[in-house]
Amino acid sequence: MATPESQSVPELRHEYDERLAEVRTDVIRLGALAEEAVQAGTRALLDADLELVDRVVSSDEAIDHLCARIEERVYGLIALQQPMATDLRTLLAILRITQELELTGDLMVSIAKNARRLWPNELPPKIRGLLERMGEQAGVQLHAAIDAFVDADHNLAAALGDMDDVLDDLQTQLYRVIFATGASDERALHQAVTTALIGRFFERVGDHAVQIARWADFIVTGRLPRHTPGTET
Repeated sequence: MATPESQSVPELRHEYDERLAEVRTDVIRLGALAEEAVQAGTRALLDADLELVDRVVSSDEAIDHLCARIEERVYGLIALQQPMATDLRTLLAILRITQELELTGDLMVSIAKNARRLWPNELPPKIRGLLERMGEQAGVQLHAAIDAFVDADHNLAAALGDMDDVLDDLQTQLYRVIFATGASDERALHQAVTTALIGRFFERVGDHAVQIARWADFIVTGRLPRHTPGTET
């Protein structure tokens, strides 16, 4: 097998392009796994499906494993290929996007576990409807963020902030309904607190989608994303 020293510049570039394409493919696959987790976690919550809850929790291992593989490949490309300019921005952005997707998976595990804590109590209709809309909106934003990365779409990336306002508004509505319902006993208080946490987790999934879009925009423009408070898990 040829060593870097024995390869010509065009050969090195071709090899680099192939490896970068493989990494990008892995990121797209990781995004798909995160989207599946959002969909499954939302459905497990709404249907009080404990079997699906367990699948959401166990599937997070695949997300973590793929994240580790992407990071290893990116570090290898940086160390061995010495990328410059746009290529380096792409690799740095991929590292951050990977982290955002991993945290998204962790949030869906938290939602699934809290769905288990709510069982067998049914969600009040208004709260159930709001959580369903939050799950759908979180999925829409995550899908749009991945599309912005895949297509290097500056306009789509910029739109994520406005899209996230919808999720923020839904969270506010959820809190209002929870407070208006009131907690008459310990069981009701437990359900209210757990439901509020679930709403917060969905909102944070939206925050991670916004950050993914900002890193996708960084690849195109070179503008470093500003930090958004409250996106840590």
